[in-house]
Amino acid sequence: MIVLVTGGDRVDAGKTTFSTGLLERTGAIGYKPRAANDYWFDHDDCLEALARGRLYGKDAAKLADMERADRGPEALNPVHRLWQPATTGSAGILGRPDREFIVDRVVRPDSEDPLYVRNGTVDVPDVVEESLPLEESLTVESLEELNELMQREYLPAFRSLTSEIASAELAVVESYGNVARPLESLDEELVSAVAVVEPGSARIYRGSRFSRACAVAGSSPGGGTLETRVPDVTGSIEPVARVSLPPLAAEQRNDPEAIADAYESAYSALLETI
Repeated sequence: MIVLVTGGDRVDAGKTTFSTGLLERTGAIGYKPRAANDYWFDHDDCLEALARGRLYGKDAAKLADMERADRGPEALNPVHRLWQPATTGSAGILGRPDREFIVDRVVRPDSEDPLYVRNGTVDVPDVVEESLPLEESLTVESLEELNELMQREYLPAFRSLTSEIASAELAVVESYGNVARPLESLDEELVSAVAVVEPGSARIYRGSRFSRACAVAGSSPGGGTLETRVPDVTGSIEPVARVSLPPLAAEQRNDPEAIADAYESAYSALLETI
């Protein structure tokens, strides 16, 4: 049984805070199939992971900290992308004039060592080069090369995670940005409920109806993949509930029990949908 948590906007909607409290409330297992951070805007988080010779973000780390199973962030987040602000002013291989990807980390189902994929068209910061085993990485210099590599290396990682999620008694799967489905291979029948989180509120949907709306909405290009966006899905369906989410101070956001208490009415409405 799966609860999907996604965002109503590209901005920081509060998905991880909501997911953390939900894990505390239910004892579920958490997953964030895809994640990313920025070498400039999330510099401290990047340095913390790089100091360990690893690449992960604070969202996956928070979810992993909630685990009763002693897993690292990579176990619940098989693909992580490191961005940096664009330096050339022109769109890079992903067509983004504002930012460019530096390196991806992919957890391979058949190996204990992650695969690193570097962008051969940008300069990699020295600390990234020195902290990660990029001498063994694969290099891409075009969207065509990246898409081919995604088919060969990224999809097996997602399929392996999908099987693991499907076997969980209760899994909380957090999406990224406002992408409706972080795993296209996830069995729609297993998604019992969906929470679309926004600053100050959440909309609750039945999983089956949300999944059907995703199929109708289709996908559009984004980040080297085809992605279905939440606004394209929710425009055609009504939520079963709309709930308020009170603002939380930093101390509360770092305390899963405090989140669970503050969002109790939202979690009750969500669990009633299952």
